[in-house]
Amino acid sequence: MSARVLVVDDILANVKLLEAKLTAEYFDVVTAQSGQEALDLIEDNYPDIILLDVMMPGMDGFEVCRRIKANPASMHIPVVMVTALDQSSDRVQGLECGADDFLTKPVDDIALFARVRSLVRLKMMTDELRVRDGGGLNDNEMSLTAPPIGGNILLVEDRQRAAERLAAILPDNCTGEIEADPDKVLEYATSGQFDLIVLSLSLEDVDGLRLCSQIRSSEQGRHLPLLVIVDDGDSDRLVKGLDIGVNDYLMRPVDPNEFVARVNTQLRRHHSAKQLRSNLKESVEMASVDSLTGLYNRRYLDGHLARQIENHNSTRKPVSLLILDIDHFKLVNDTHGHQAGDKILQEFAKRISKNIRSLDLPARYGGEEFVIVMPDTDANLASVVAERLRAAISEVPFKTDISGVSVSITTSIGVATVNGEVTCVTDLFKRADEALYHAKNNGRNRVILNRRMAA
Repeated sequence: MSARVLVVDDILANVKLLEAKLTAEYFDVVTAQSGQEALDLIEDNYPDIILLDVMMPGMDGFEVCRRIKANPASMHIPVVMVTALDQSSDRVQGLECGADDFLTKPVDDIALFARVRSLVRLKMMTDELRVRDGGGLNDNEMSLTAPPIGGNILLVEDRQRAAERLAAILPDNCTGEIEADPDKVLEYATSGQFDLIVLSLSLEDVDGLRLCSQIRSSEQGRHLPLLVIVDDGDSDRLVKGLDIGVNDYLMRPVDPNEFVARVNTQLRRHHSAKQLRSNLKESVEMASVDSLTGLYNRRYLDGHLARQIENHNSTRKPVSLLILDIDHFKLVNDTHGHQAGDKILQEFAKRISKNIRSLDLPARYGGEEFVIVMPDTDANLASVVAERLRAAISEVPFKTDISGVSVSITTSIGVATVNGEVTCVTDLFKRADEALYHAKNNGRNRVILNRRMAA
C-alpha cells in the first residue's frame, strides 16, 4: 500500500533516515524541518499520514498536532509522534492533542511500517465515506473541543483482577462488561450493542489474535473498533494485530490516563464513522425512494423491472405490471389545495402497500401515477389483486389535513403480463399503459387487462 507521508523533524539526519526507510518501502515522502513549514505543506498538499517529532524549537510537536486537528480540512490526517520521550504523561498529552500513536526513537522499522499502513488504511476508508457523504457530517463532531462520546465497552480479559482494574478506570460516560469466553465475545461483537472492544492479547486459553481476526471477518464486527493490550516488548504480536485490523493498542502496565484517552479517541472515531455510514445509507435511499410517499421512485423501478424481465427470460416465470392512476386528481388539488393532495397521495401509497405481497414492488411513477411490479404472477392473479386494490381505494374516503374534510377517491388500473414470451421493459409498460387508457375511457374506477400479454 502506497501513501504520501509527511516527515517533520528539526534534525536533518533524522529526516533523511526516515525518508530513506519509507522510500525503500515505496511510500511517497515529503519533509519539513519546522512546525510552521509542516503546516504550510499541509495546506498545499495534504499527506495521508504525518510522522511528527515532538521536541522542536519554536513550535513543538504538541502544538503542531493541536493545530492540525483543529483545522477541519486536516483533522482527519493521522498523526504519529516520533520522539525520544517515553513517559506515559507525554503519550497522554499527545493523545489529548489528537495524536494517533507514539513511536519511540530509535524507531523499530517493523513497527513503523505496520503502524503507517494501518493508519493509512483507516484514513482511506474514512476519506471514501466522507467523499460519499458530501459534507453531511459536521466536522465539529470529531474536534477535540467536542465532549467525549460515551459508549458500551466489552472488556475481554480472563484474569479477573486485571479485568476489574480496567472496568474501574473506564471513562465516566462509559459502561463496561467483562467477558472471557471466546464464543460469547464473538456473539457480543456481532450483536451491535457494543461501541468498542478492549481485548488482551495475553489470554491463557485463547489466541487473542485469532479472536481479533474472527471479529474482523464478520460483517457486523468489521467496523467495531478494537483496542488491544499487549505485553511490553511483544512487538511481533502487535504488528500482526495491526495487520489484522486492530485500531489501537496499549502496553502493559496500563496507565489509567492513557487508557481513558485512547478509549475516548476510539469512541469518537467510531461515532463519526458510524454517522458517515448512516448518512451514506440515507443518501442511497434518497436516490431510490420518493420523498413524499416513501415508495420506490421511477429510477429504482426501471432497474428493478429490467431485472425481473431478465429473470423471466431465463425461468419463464410470469411477471405482471400494474399501473394505477388516481381519477380526477387535478380536481382534488384545485378544490382542496396541494397540501390535501399530498396527504391523499401518502394515504394512497399506504393502501396499495398494505394490499400486496412483500415480494411485490410498489413505486410512484410520477404525479398521481403509481406502478406495482409483481414477480411470479400470471394475468388472472394480477387482475384479482388489481380489483382488490381498486376496492381498497374506493370504499373508504381519504382524510385530508382540512378539519372534517374527507374525499372519495377512485383509481383506474391497467394490467399487463409477460408470460412465455421475451419482451423488454418498454414494451411491457406500453401495454400496461394501453390498458390504463382503456380503463380511463370506459368510465374510470375499473381494472382493464391487456390480454395480449397473457399466455
